Amino acid sequence: MSAPFTNLYHLRKVAESAAKPCMVCYKPTTSVLVTPDKKDFFYVCPSHTKDRGFASAVVDDPEPTPEELDRKRKETEERRLAEEIERVKKEYEEKQRKKKEKEEGEKEKEKEKEKEKDKEKDKKEDEKEKGKNKKESSPPVEPKKAEEPRIFTLHKTIFDSRMRRWKQQQISKLNQERLRSSAFPSVPKGDPV
Repeated sequence: MSAPFTNLYHLRKVAESAAKPCMVCYKPTTSVLVTPDKKDFFYVCPSHTKDRGFASAVVDDPEPTPEELDRKRKETEERRLAEEIERVKKEYEEKQRKKKEKEEGEKEKEKEKEKEKDKEKDKKEDEKEKGKNKKESSPPVEPKKAEEPRIFTLHKTIFDSRMRRWKQQQISKLNQERLRSSAFPSVPKGDPV
């Protein structure tokens, strides 16, 4: 007899409110391992999936899903837009600085003392702008955590216990069905003769 489901489980997350005890340690968890045909599932802590005696990760994602493609496309477009905005800001600041320098040159002829004060202010502003540019040009880099594997195969003994459990459930369903159907005769409905 062939197996009712394969030894291939996908890791899914559920809401915090739907957390149930882990199959191994009985702590509440939101991680669920489920077969692709949804015949078998169980709650398990993410730390147990990293245990080689429990499950092994299947590394096979050669074709990204449409959601991943959309996400990557959006990220690259956002990055490109951020770079474009940064470039335009720098050009604008450069034009403003040149304009200020031009105006200062005209004022310089008129007032020598104001020129020295303006230079000091410009230097402070330039330092502030450079500080801002440095902050803006280097956006906060979020450490990308390595994507956790999402597909697992259970260790042979664990998978065998899942199969036994599934078969026991099927047998108990069958027994309950037999009890409900015609295991006992029905009560006579007519008048006694």
